[in-house]
Amino acid sequence: MESRSSSQGSPADLQGRIRQRAEEIYLRNGQVPGRDAENWAQAEREIRNEGNAHPRSAILVKVNGVQYVGEYRPELSQGYTPGEFGPGMTIPVRFAGDKMFVTRPNGMELETTIVRTIG
Repeated sequence: MESRSSSQGSPADLQGRIRQRAEEIYLRNGQVPGRDAENWAQAEREIRNEGNAHPRSAILVKVNGVQYVGEYRPELSQGYTPGEFGPGMTIPVRFAGDKMFVTRPNGMELETTIVRTIG
């Protein structure tokens, strides 16, 4: 089991979010032509600041030879801290759609969103 931080998602996701925000800024500011670069820079700052304001972390769990990367928001993890699970430790895990619920040593579940499967 391991944990890592990830605040922005994939580069394509990030670019899409910046593009959408730049369009919102363009509309909000009265559709002034010729300010594309300025709108893009403002959108990029806003999106990157949002990512820093709500950092996400991930946990890697291996089940039946498949590794699942589950992302969670630390402020919503009910006190989970990386390191609660040791490497190779057997732990109960359940799945529901794109969610993975990992039972912590204290009996509480860590709810994650599956962002990647490996294997």
